[in-house]
Amino acid sequence: MLTHLLTLGFLAQVMVGAMMQLLPVLAGAPIARPGLVGRAVHIPLTLGALVLWAGLTVHAGLLPIAVLLLGGGFAVFIFAAAHSLLRAGSGHPTIPAMRLALTALALTVALGLGLGLAHGGLIGWPLQNALTDMHLAWGLLGWVGLLVMGVAYQVVPMFQLTPQYPPWMQRWLAPAVFAALILWSLSRALAPQATWLTFFLGATLAFGLAAFALMTLRLQSRRKRRLPDVTANFWRLGMGCLLLAVALWLLTQRVAIPRREWLLGMLFIVGFAASVIQGMLYKIVPFLLWLHLRARSIRGALPNMKEILPDRRTMPQFWIHAAAVVLLAATALAPRWFLYPAAGITALSFAWLGWNLLSAYRVFRRVVRAASADGVLRTED
Repeated sequence: MLTHLLTLGFLAQVMVGAMMQLLPVLAGAPIARPGLVGRAVHIPLTLGALVLWAGLTVHAGLLPIAVLLLGGGFAVFIFAAAHSLLRAGSGHPTIPAMRLALTALALTVALGLGLGLAHGGLIGWPLQNALTDMHLAWGLLGWVGLLVMGVAYQVVPMFQLTPQYPPWMQRWLAPAVFAALILWSLSRALAPQATWLTFFLGATLAFGLAAFALMTLRLQSRRKRRLPDVTANFWRLGMGCLLLAVALWLLTQRVAIPRREWLLGMLFIVGFAASVIQGMLYKIVPFLLWLHLRARSIRGALPNMKEILPDRRTMPQFWIHAAAVVLLAATALAPRWFLYPAAGITALSFAWLGWNLLSAYRVFRRVVRAASADGVLRTED
């Protein structure tokens, strides 16, 4: 339940929105009618996540409704993004990685819809445990992992002023991870007794993710600007948690650790994915608001990105989020002591994030109102 609230209610919403914003910039192929597509995706995904939560906790009869809402919302996005990516004229390695991530999302959604119908009693699926594992793998390692990789090739050097990722990594890592996921899925479904093969392919995936994390940390150590940067902090935390998740997965193939799945999930979803996404929000949101202000041809000086979302607001939230990650991980080891503190700090972190983003929008509205009152505002085309 909590996993789906985090992955569908937060991660998927931000990733879908970010991809819609980045496609025109990185691929040179904007999504047609983005406002309409955005509403057609956002509304059913939001309602679908809430109905799915109710179906898993209150009444299983609600699951078919969740399947319909989530399937419809994701179908609109996948079709619109695929159409855009097919027209992409850019040769940057981010574009193939985005295509693979979108394919991974389509597989994740198909598996998830089938599992939802199975839990609702409408269909019977063989190999349900294996299909559940595939749903998780394609969603977290495929959709999330591949999209973060592809976007990182562009935004880490651009926003964090690092050197470029090595050409071999930009060209081969995402396809290698995607191919390993396909082979792992086939081995999990068709050869469940060949545990050595499943482990070998899983280890290949783990080392691929670890290579990306280590390279990102190495590039960040060579940043051109040494000033404190909240986005760089979030990415460091995310890469560190990704490495810990890889190490934990490898360790638990030989050593039993209580609540292994909880610990892995918290390290990957909250420690890695949510950290990276929050770091990017603190760059993308002020940048987009600044672009919208500039498009209105307001005379006079516009607020810069740091004025729209200053460090005094974002840096404390980073430390609260880091504390939440530590407490959530500790909950797997001693839930009696850490469960409620972890829940409280996590709620505070996300509430602070929301307040920061709302504050940035309020700066935007204040500038627009002032310009309108002075008669220097031009409506965007």
